[in-house]
Amino acid sequence: MSKGTINISTENIFPIIKRFLYSDHEIFLRELISNATDATLKLKHLFSIGEAKGEYGAPIIEVKIDKKKKTLHIIDQGIGMTEEEIKKYINEIAFSGAEEFVEKYKDKIEDSGIIGHFGLGFYSSFMVSDNVEIITKSFKKGSQAVHWQCDGSPNYTIKKSDKKDRGTEIILHIDKDSEEFLEEQRITELLTKYNRFMPIPIKFGTREETKTEGEGEDAKEEKIVVDNIINNPNPAWTKKPAKLKDEDYQSFYRELYPMQFEEPLFHIHLNVDYPFHLTGILYFPKITRNIDIQKDRIQLYQNQVFVTDNVEGIVPDFLQMLRGVIDSPDIPLNVSRSYLQSDAAVKKISGYITKKVADKLISIFKKDRKDFEKKWEDIKIIIEYGMLSEEKFFKKAQNFALYPTVDDTFYTMDELKDKIKDLQTDKEGNLIVLYASDKEKQHSYIETAKTKGYEVLLLDSPIVSHLIQKLESENEKLKFARVDADFIDNLIKKEDTKISKLSDDEKSKLETIIKDVVPSETYTVQMEALDSSENPFIITQPEFMRRYKEMSQTGGGMMGMGNLPDAYNLIVNTNNPLMDKILKAKKNKEKYVNQALDLAKLSQNLLTGKEMTDFIKRSYDLMK
Repeated sequence: MSKGTINISTENIFPIIKRFLYSDHEIFLRELISNATDATLKLKHLFSIGEAKGEYGAPIIEVKIDKKKKTLHIIDQGIGMTEEEIKKYINEIAFSGAEEFVEKYKDKIEDSGIIGHFGLGFYSSFMVSDNVEIITKSFKKGSQAVHWQCDGSPNYTIKKSDKKDRGTEIILHIDKDSEEFLEEQRITELLTKYNRFMPIPIKFGTREETKTEGEGEDAKEEKIVVDNIINNPNPAWTKKPAKLKDEDYQSFYRELYPMQFEEPLFHIHLNVDYPFHLTGILYFPKITRNIDIQKDRIQLYQNQVFVTDNVEGIVPDFLQMLRGVIDSPDIPLNVSRSYLQSDAAVKKISGYITKKVADKLISIFKKDRKDFEKKWEDIKIIIEYGMLSEEKFFKKAQNFALYPTVDDTFYTMDELKDKIKDLQTDKEGNLIVLYASDKEKQHSYIETAKTKGYEVLLLDSPIVSHLIQKLESENEKLKFARVDADFIDNLIKKEDTKISKLSDDEKSKLETIIKDVVPSETYTVQMEALDSSENPFIITQPEFMRRYKEMSQTGGGMMGMGNLPDAYNLIVNTNNPLMDKILKAKKNKEKYVNQALDLAKLSQNLLTGKEMTDFIKRSYDLMK
């Protein structure tokens, strides 16, 4: 047996390791299983190139708990180590530069981790252990098995072992503060979180299965004990898309999100080798207005090892509403593998994902437009958000972004412009796109527009004000107007104007009567000569003020506008017969004005409370 001191000139390294990742100390198991996986995959490679002799077999990684001895064992059947390799990889390389490391990080104890960057993956075991053993035997012919032990100080012992099989067993003597890691449930939770898609089978205990032998009446069932393999070594994203069917993608979705009962709308399989390596599968879930983007997030893996579900930076904001998996060995992480580092490669990866998603949406749209239209309601928020936040996505979205009408007809923007160019161009040459945000509340305005043959879109997402602002800025002479923003003839103003039946003097008197009754802080009175059949009063909400108020409420627009009270235009139809009646009435002028105003408010769902009570009473009085 030999003894030695780990190659560092300070004794502060182990306390720092323990403290550095204290808030994240569960990652020790991920690190040790990652090491065991690497050792197994290295051996597989050596067999493939003829440098290892004998049988590769079907190696697994085993995790065992011994509650009596308070030990946790991680056992692999991989490449193993010789005594020289232990000295090189455990005693020297792991701590080369350790003194510099201690000096650099001693004042940053709360930082979120340095395991890995300095070859410290194995030493994460000391976060939960007061003693660690390595029993290992190299795959090399004639190798002597070795037993290494360290109590968390820079001192270690190394001696011969009688281990017969190749591979490595790491034994953690769990310390008093970490006994949660001797509980089966806790270890199962960690293995499921970090290692459920590792490429080597991981055994944790055994389980019972029912085996059926024979058929029909002769069939017999018996209980058998089998290895409890907790991971799926060959998840869908590691396979070629051509080898997978739709049911395979659906099955993998259920594996990722067992608590999700709704099937995803469609999926996108990512697979790129240059200029970086990236694979993965993204799913479009059904999106509601009250979407919780924190729920069931995209999971980030590095060579099938779970890293995080905080994919900010790698996945553009608008796609973080998707679900699924991204796996890339090229994603730069800090040394605890938990946080992305700012890097040009990350921007490239993010750009690639955006492009791939856009291309897939174009493909789906072209392949089955009717089906795409059916799914539009469930995916429009993601696409509209992408159009606002990513310029390259906006340009590609012109090929598949849809604009539904109130009658459930769907247009792309180019199709819509072509459809309405003759009828909905005003005298200034602007193409006016009419839209509604609520079919029920704006029903009368919609019907008025439709009687003139106009198309009315239904744009009701929470970010529609921002979207139409973007579309107007990208399309010269294109203007959006909500159908209740003004009387329809003012929204699409043509050359011809109606002639008022009232003289200028009568109009002036009428305007004074109305302004004396109508509250000026809420309504701007607008005298218009309309068809006599049109309603006497029409309430509209100015497009500019309403749009910027909505934008302010959802982020953007003019700050503070979201808190402004609602303001309306009151369009007075000077050609309606009621106007002549108001002018000639010896009494009840005020009642007629209030009644017409309340009827206009009633049509807009603006009449409530005391105003509604007064309206009902006044209606009965006028009928007497």
